[in-house]
Amino acid sequence: MAADDYFDWTEKLFDPEAIFFKPEALKGIRVLELCTRVFGPVTADLLADLGAEVIKIELPGVGDLMRYVAPRGFFYKNISPAFTHMNHNKYHVAIDIRKPKGAELLKQLVARSDVLVENFRPGTMDRWGVGYRQLKELNPRLIYQANSGFGQWSTYRDRPSYDATSQAMSGFSATTGFPGRPPLKIGIWIGDYTGALFATLGILAALYARSRTGQGQMIDVSQGESLIRIQDWTWLLWSLFGKERRRVGNVDVAMVPSGVFRAKDGFVAVSAVDDGSFQGLCEAMGAQDLRDDEEIESLCGRLKEENRDRIYERLSRWVADHTVRQVEDLGVRHGFSAQRVASARDHYEDEHLRFRRAVWEFEDPLYGPVVEYGPGPKLSETPGRMRWIARPVGFHNDYIFRTLLGLDADTVKALTDEGIVGTWADRIGAKPPEDWNGQAGRVF
Repeated sequence: MAADDYFDWTEKLFDPEAIFFKPEALKGIRVLELCTRVFGPVTADLLADLGAEVIKIELPGVGDLMRYVAPRGFFYKNISPAFTHMNHNKYHVAIDIRKPKGAELLKQLVARSDVLVENFRPGTMDRWGVGYRQLKELNPRLIYQANSGFGQWSTYRDRPSYDATSQAMSGFSATTGFPGRPPLKIGIWIGDYTGALFATLGILAALYARSRTGQGQMIDVSQGESLIRIQDWTWLLWSLFGKERRRVGNVDVAMVPSGVFRAKDGFVAVSAVDDGSFQGLCEAMGAQDLRDDEEIESLCGRLKEENRDRIYERLSRWVADHTVRQVEDLGVRHGFSAQRVASARDHYEDEHLRFRRAVWEFEDPLYGPVVEYGPGPKLSETPGRMRWIARPVGFHNDYIFRTLLGLDADTVKALTDEGIVGTWADRIGAKPPEDWNGQAGRVF
């Protein structure tokens, strides 16, 4: 089979146009999300991308506080882009679970569900009588995912945490930045998203374990510990050699050369770590002296500080004399890695990303045309998909209460009058678009 045949075959195997004609990997798995802000909602969002039925439970009225976190204060049709990005494909209901009747509604949902995800402070759900200790008696098959900053027990358990806190605690801030400059916070919410990935991994493992044992379990994921887990060689450097990792800016000191460099018209990442790609980079640079230098022909030689510094100095000067496109093209031609530092606009316009549905354009019934990042893993037989973005507070109350719990209209009205359930407050972030017709986006 020729190489081109393989690429044609994989394109057909993963055909983006066939996604909605294929089943979903997690179809039939029901997830209850009792979360706010980022860490918990992203966990449930990743499961929803892969087909799980996620029911997001918020307080009536204002809902998740993340609804009001908007980049630069930008809201689109009364919804925050930050909130939208972590709440795809979810059903939104509003129940005050702090009240006895609200807790009873939650228990009825738990009896019919597979997974519960929460990210309250440790012990909060237990104090309300709806923690894992109580709910496992009701549903022994329940997988209970508890997300928090520092874990459900031990010394730091009561400390509040945000992404910046987890970056500081994990050591990420200490290793990010330039020599002689203060530690830096990574721009995205990496603690939240990394923690959510580990939580999702734990849930999938627990679902597999349940298929063999019939029993659910509790999973405890710490935001800060998740970042520690991906700290590559940082901690071994200390435990084995007593050396702290230093801030080195935009270059790598364990794989040389690898870093981000300024070109004539922007910035480009260049990596040539293995010996063959380094030889190719030297050829592209016209650096015969580097190519023939026995001191740096192997990675071990290039890692020596004096060699590393002169390689980076030469590479920086060479990149500065070229455009980003020129460096990228030379990388393809000579076998080293080169990629422009992309912006959101670059992603938006990138036909490669759009074709693969890494950038996904679709029509949302409530908000109209939407362009979002698509699901991460591409599954050939059970692909993930985007169906809709976030919804106003309590948007799916009637559907969930009727179809899952069998509540009639009079019962729902009585619960609404008591403040047990409800919908959105009349405020930006919580309510539908101003031009909503009362029907668009509804599920019946």
